[in-house]
This record gives sequence, structure tokens and C-alpha cells, in this order.
Amino acid sequence: MSRALDAARQHDLSTVVDTRHVIVCTGPGGVGKTTTAASLALGAAARGRRTIVLTIDPARRLAQSLGLGKLDNQPRPVKGVDGLDAMMLDMKRTFDEVIDRHASDPARAQRIKTNRFYRQMSGSLAGTQEYMAMEKLYDLHSTGGYDCIVIDTPPTRNALDFLDAPRRLTDFLEGRFLKMFLAPGMAAGKLATRAAGFGAGLFMRAASRLTGQAVLGDLAEFFQSFEGMYDGFKNRAQAVYHLLQQPTSAFVVVATGEVPALREARFFLQRLESDGMPTAGLVVNRVTPPPPAGLAAVTPQAARAAAATLEQDGPESRAAAALLRLHAGRVEVAQRERHAIAAALHGIDPRALVQVPLMATDVYDLPGLTAIGQHLYS
Repeated sequence: MSRALDAARQHDLSTVVDTRHVIVCTGPGGVGKTTTAASLALGAAARGRRTIVLTIDPARRLAQSLGLGKLDNQPRPVKGVDGLDAMMLDMKRTFDEVIDRHASDPARAQRIKTNRFYRQMSGSLAGTQEYMAMEKLYDLHSTGGYDCIVIDTPPTRNALDFLDAPRRLTDFLEGRFLKMFLAPGMAAGKLATRAAGFGAGLFMRAASRLTGQAVLGDLAEFFQSFEGMYDGFKNRAQAVYHLLQQPTSAFVVVATGEVPALREARFFLQRLESDGMPTAGLVVNRVTPPPPAGLAAVTPQAARAAAATLEQDGPESRAAAALLRLHAGRVEVAQRERHAIAAALHGIDPRALVQVPLMATDVYDLPGLTAIGQHLYS
């Protein structure tokens, strides 16, 4: 067992819910990030901190577990929990708010928001969802209305897209290919003829034939309207990145005891460290619980040998034999999980390691979240 793993077991996430202003739950999909985020938010609110949990996941699990009929882009109070709000990111609406903030005047903002290319881009461009999540995070931080903001990141293959998205989006908006749309005369009516003057003329003429001049005209008009707003996007992205690097923020990496999830968790922990992000700990969900005290000393080999003997005693002993075999399998699974966790954390200090046992039922309501909290920060 690694030294970092042994040290981490002396901690939980109590300090995180007690003191951190921003808590980001990250990790691969299907490991319980939403449940962990909701439980951490519940714990912060229970400590008297004004708290909001923001999900980027369009699934309804967060709303259901908090007893809410639906979530949208406005904070909604969680019934029965003082000081706790919840909301779900509306990407298009948040992008519209960003345009309103950075545009030089309302007419320019309206021109952008009614542009057909903008309407398509604001809902589908890679990285837009994560960028808008950062925008909403910064809005919630700037208002000063919350002591604790918990973010549930999207269930993507690489959950650290949350960190990379602002740079990718601003790189896209500043790309050299797109800058040619900002040249004088690149309005919709002159697009096809002016395109020939560029090195990309052949491409532009072909694109015009394939997509229609009107589509390329919308594209040119969008980037012309957007000119001068890039610095606002970049500055905001840098401000959020700086906020996430502060000691008042915390990243909680979530995984399960399965090797693929732990392998990704290790990558997340390494990436967070290389980016200078404050890692608070690793939560391993759905861990096989230890056997009862009376069976703890019974090895799998001894249990199977005893089961084989009992089965020879007749039908009345078969139930006891089945339980012994079940115990043997459960101990072996627990051992594999323990070794997998140790291997994933070899050479890495996760700050805290919290193992949440597999629950008897799915977590779908406030009592279930409270039960999870007993392991996260009790």
C-alpha cells in the first residue's frame, strides 16, 4: 500500500465543505459526480453556508435527488434545506448574456444573437458548454450571494475539458482562417467575389457552392459583428481560470473502484497538479463494504473449504454454504478494489481519500444524499 494512500485515509472532506468557496466535482462519466456534488452542497448548507449547486449535465438526476421538479438557468431553492439553491446551465441563454455583456451597444448584441451562424454555434460548438459553465460560475462568484458554489461537470470522456474549453473557444474565435472574415468588404453581398483575393479563395468558392453564399455571408457577418469582443472573452476566461487556482477553490476527483475509472482519476489528479489547481481529494464511490466483524478473519479459501464441507451434510446446510461462498467472493472483490486504488495513487498524494460504500438502494432523494454525506464529511 502506498504511503500517500495510507496518509489520505486520515482525512475526509469536512474542511472542503467548511471553508472552500468553489468546489468542482470532476471525473469520468457514470461514477457518481452528480450525487457527490449534491451531497457536498447539502453538507455545506447544513453548516450554515449559503450554497448553490450547478449542474452542466442535462440529465434530471440532480433535480430528482434534490426533490425538484425541474432545473433551469435560474437558482431554485431546495425545499426543506435552508440556504441551498440548485440550477442547471442553459447554454444558449448564458451565451446570450455573455454577448449582452461584451457588445458595445444593444443593437450590436441583437445583430449577433439573430445571426444564423451564432444560433447554431451557441448550441453545438465543441467547448461552448464548458466555457458557459465557467461564465456562470464567475457570475455566481461575482454577485457575492453564495458562500459555497459546487459545480457538477459534464459526463464527457475527458472531464478536464472544463479547464481546456475557454482556451479552445478563444483560439477558435482568433483563428487565422476566421480573421479573413473581418477584412473590409467581406459583407454578405461581396463575399463570393472578395474570397478570391485570399489564399483560401479556392476553398471559399467551393464552400460557397456547397453551402450557399447566404450561409457564408452569415458567417462573415457574425465575425464582423464580433470584432473587438475577443479581448472580453479572453479576459473573462483568464479571470475564471485564476479563480479556480486560488486556495479558496477545490477540485474533487470522483471515480469508482474499477480499474478504468481509477486510471482516468489518476490522469485527472496529475493534470490538476500540473495546472496548479488545488486538489482536495479523491472520492471512490460504490466501494464493496467490509465483511461483518464475525467473518472478517475468515479468508476466501477457508470460506470455500467450509462451504464444500457443509454441502456434503445435506440440503439443510446448503444455505449456509451459499453464504460462505458469497462472503469469499465479496472479500476478493474488496481486495481487488483496494489494490486498484493503491495502484492508481502510487506516487500521487490525493490530499484526501474518501471511500463511499455501495448502498443497498440507489440514491435518489435527500435522505440518500445525507447518507452519502456521512462518508464524505462526517
